Amino acid sequence: MSSSKNSKSLRHRPDSQLAIVSDSKIKDPAEFEIHLSEDQCKKGENGKNKTDIHDSGELKLERSITLLNGVNIIIGVIIGSGIFISPKGVQEKAGSVALSLILWVCGGIFAALGSYCYSELGTLISDSGGDYAYIRKAYGPMIAFIRLWVEVIIIRPCSIAVISLTFSKYILVLVFQNCPIPEYTEPLLACCLILLLTWINSVSVRWSTRIQDVTTYAKLLALVLVIITGLVMLFITNSGSFDDAFSGTSMNAGDISLSLYSALFAYNGWNYLNFIVEEIQNPKRNLPLAIAISCTTVTVIYTLTNVAFYAVIPPDEFLATDATATTFAEKVYGPAAWIMPIFVALSTIGSCNGTILTTSRLYFVGAREGQMPETMTLISMKHRTPFPATVITGILSCFFLLLSQNIFTLINCVQVVNWLAIAVATLCVFHFRRTMPNAPRVIKVNLIFPILFFAGCIFLVVVPIIAEPADTAIGIAIMLSGIPVYFLFIKFRPEFISRFSEKTTISMQKLLMAIPEVKS
Repeated sequence: MSSSKNSKSLRHRPDSQLAIVSDSKIKDPAEFEIHLSEDQCKKGENGKNKTDIHDSGELKLERSITLLNGVNIIIGVIIGSGIFISPKGVQEKAGSVALSLILWVCGGIFAALGSYCYSELGTLISDSGGDYAYIRKAYGPMIAFIRLWVEVIIIRPCSIAVISLTFSKYILVLVFQNCPIPEYTEPLLACCLILLLTWINSVSVRWSTRIQDVTTYAKLLALVLVIITGLVMLFITNSGSFDDAFSGTSMNAGDISLSLYSALFAYNGWNYLNFIVEEIQNPKRNLPLAIAISCTTVTVIYTLTNVAFYAVIPPDEFLATDATATTFAEKVYGPAAWIMPIFVALSTIGSCNGTILTTSRLYFVGAREGQMPETMTLISMKHRTPFPATVITGILSCFFLLLSQNIFTLINCVQVVNWLAIAVATLCVFHFRRTMPNAPRVIKVNLIFPILFFAGCIFLVVVPIIAEPADTAIGIAIMLSGIPVYFLFIKFRPEFISRFSEKTTISMQKLLMAIPEVKS
């Protein structure tokens, strides 16, 4: 079709099939001619959901996430591989059972503090994108891009890769048992999981949230089973863990900081619901409520789970195992121990799914602000999902599987930068109090809470700089690499890059039957 068919408005042509035609620049969705059949206008992804953009004048991400979905997304993302692999790291650096349990509680309180501060920001700034959106609004595009750069290029894809590798490890242990696992089997299975979840998130938000619901209930069932069994064993046997609970307590600030890092890794995801605010039903009510319910639930479950672990596994044996949950199951359940790897695998599926869901929205929001490739602003007209952004999330995560030998080192390197960015986002509470004093606030936190949380973030930034300067330097270098990228590809983008981006976007529109967000 020729460019003479370009239209300045969306047109409905009942007798045609959906097609997108344009040879011009993609700056406004109205520049595209869109033809839909009568059925296509009225039917959504399952043939039942009405998604008539001609009646409403809009095509945007659908508000389909309920309060229960929100709670399950946060719990599902937080409770992933962390609770099954972090206890060893916490115990190793803390030195004693008592300090380990204290740090698990502190980690939950710290995550709850951050969630509380983010609740004010999330209900005040109703854009998706989480701390990226808040930093952009408060401090401008360059600082926001640096946050976006580290988050979507390194932290999120690496996290997805690590979670999927944990899934592979536990599944393959069941399959091969005492036999050696063939080389590359773990990353291949992890890649299959990522690709499957990427496809599901690309075609249906409802499917994705249903997976999140089911896996969340499965992991909660597993942890409740561990807690009940452990508490029963606490009164039946004596593992020796609580005889002298403070014995061996480390007084080194660096060790305590690294131990807290391990605990906070298990709490990672407390702020993820803020990244999809635009898809939450009644966000001013449901966002803070979902955060409060989920963070409280996770903190209680994590603390009791560790008490259960210690009730069965002595501290010295705790340090000798890489799979705490499996060791626990072997000691308690005997021949039925195989059930624990299945629960862990389900847990990692939920965590991986939730991370892909929220990460794709971060790409989408960044592209909408002109800080990511324009292609990622496209929304599938059939599925109403950010299809290209979701696919890119999956592809980049699979790429990091190639670095599986060094992926944990890479994550450790950027954790300092991550907490620095969260500290900057926390300062947005004070910034908006000063610049938007009269804006209506559903939640207005007492300023002592962001002060305490900010101080904690600075502690988590400064101590590792002293304890592990080499890894910290790598993380800072990765962060600073975003500055030349910003000036070259965003601030002073050459014309040939713009032309390439436009042509790519047009091609992807035709291939995926997708258009940029349309608002009335």
